[in-house]
Amino acid sequence: MTIAILDIDGTLVDTNYHHAVAWYRAFRQHGHVVPIWRIHRHIGMGGDQMIGALLSEAVEEQEGDDIRAAEKALYLTFIEECEPFRGARALVQDLNDLGHTVVLASSAKATELDHYLDVLDVREIVDAWTSSADVEQTKPAPDLVLAALEKAGGGKDAVMVGDSTWDCKAAKAAGIETIAVLTGGFSEDELLEAGAAQVFDSIDHLRTSLGDTPFG
Repeated sequence: MTIAILDIDGTLVDTNYHHAVAWYRAFRQHGHVVPIWRIHRHIGMGGDQMIGALLSEAVEEQEGDDIRAAEKALYLTFIEECEPFRGARALVQDLNDLGHTVVLASSAKATELDHYLDVLDVREIVDAWTSSADVEQTKPAPDLVLAALEKAGGGKDAVMVGDSTWDCKAAKAAGIETIAVLTGGFSEDELLEAGAAQVFDSIDHLRTSLGDTPFG
């Protein structure tokens, strides 16, 4: 059976645009006006790398921790509005029923992760999950994917399900394939260029096509 490594933010739960607005407001609070479209292209990249990528390493060194703290607080004002995508829990159940090991891969802090586990109602049907405590470097580094593989007991017979180019790049760096969904706002061409093996327009579409994927 295959190890199914499922990204949460933007893949199972509709959070990407909330995060983009939270980052925009956090940057603006610190005197940096960054267009939201540029921020969105970096959602899925770890917060420890976003500031340097969007502004500069000097800003990261001088203000990084303060901007990240502001983003976290601002995002938490949105989190109750963030709903699972239709079919998200059903996908987890499908993979569980097929006998696959299911690991939720997230570098979120414990408070956010607990919320996602609750709204998805999947604690009893997944085998494991990761959090920020499990990684040293965030996406596009492979640490998160490797941590998920370790939680699953090891092995390379695994597939990542994600929504961003950063998911695809992290999975590729870890030596596994990615099945991507368009729910995070990245285009099919962007996802394929980043390394996705297959792209589906929704979780429901993926569910009805599982037989045509490595999970079938």
